[in-house]
Amino acid sequence: MITISLCMIVKNESATIGRCLDSVRDLVDEIVIVDTGSDDDTQNIVRQYTDNIFDFAWVEDFAAARNFAFSHASQEYILWLDADDVVLDTDRQKLLQLKETLDPSVDAVSMHYYLARDSAGNVISSLRRNRLVKRVNGFQWYGAVHEYLAVSGHIITSDIGITHNPRNHDVDRNLRIYERRLAAGEAFTPRDLFYYANECVDHQYYEKAIEYYLRFLNSGQGWVEDNIAACGKLADCYNNLGDAIRAWKYTLKSFQYDTPRAEFCCRLGYSFMQQNEWHKAIFWYKLATKLKPHGEHWGLINHSCWTWLPQLQLCVCYDRLGEYNLAYQHNELARAYRPNDEQILHNKKYLESVINKQVT
Repeated sequence: MITISLCMIVKNESATIGRCLDSVRDLVDEIVIVDTGSDDDTQNIVRQYTDNIFDFAWVEDFAAARNFAFSHASQEYILWLDADDVVLDTDRQKLLQLKETLDPSVDAVSMHYYLARDSAGNVISSLRRNRLVKRVNGFQWYGAVHEYLAVSGHIITSDIGITHNPRNHDVDRNLRIYERRLAAGEAFTPRDLFYYANECVDHQYYEKAIEYYLRFLNSGQGWVEDNIAACGKLADCYNNLGDAIRAWKYTLKSFQYDTPRAEFCCRLGYSFMQQNEWHKAIFWYKLATKLKPHGEHWGLINHSCWTWLPQLQLCVCYDRLGEYNLAYQHNELARAYRPNDEQILHNKKYLESVINKQVT
């Protein structure tokens, strides 16, 4: 069985840190906490779990703080989490099994990162992160904001999921860091351009976001998943600015980087629905239903577009065309994913009534 150091960086996390540590305390052999300046009860809570608490003067560099935390690990592997993450029961069992069976030749293990769930607990959006790494390899973090862990060697993918369950946080923090770096004349990497544009979108600075997304794409150095995501974000920005033509342009540009993704097929389907062009909408939604995320998908996934949403929209399209049996069939396919969805249940009742009237 391998041994694991949990390494975390925290600041004013008293609302969530106990929940996080409770979910993994019995799965790891060491807990290392680096505090970047808490003035709440965080450290008192953490002391109930570990004495390995280290202060780190905040220098507006998340990678520096994470590398400092990694430097204090002493076990064979390092697991990293954020304070507002949690490992749920089913994933706890998977993580325990991984710990008991992992081949020591493995250098890194990637895991799902569940970013949001619906009211029924179904995952809405997710991506994949390298979460468990061999300590002696000395893997490093890079990037002051939206940092990433660079790994190499024997990397395996797992079906373990880490659930992000955030509470209140400083929504302006990352934007402030980026803007201070710009003001200091720092040259942004393509990754910086992409994530700074994301921060601009989150603050509804759409024109600035467009500028930096275009600089990112024009660099020709972006990761394919970020290129595709940038196309979607550009489409959103242009839609918010009332420029439907350019929104279309960047929706279609996503196909330049990879085969069509269900998210973009649904975008196109919806745009045709808005124009009452039902047959065109049907084409794109049908294509979405036939797609599957290929390989071990690392980019952000909107799970609704790959499951129930295109089926529900096909129900609407066929209803508008008076093809009620087809509408009912697709509504049932959507219901298989969301059996308690009020809209889907309403459609079922309505369509059964219409079909029964046609029969009689």
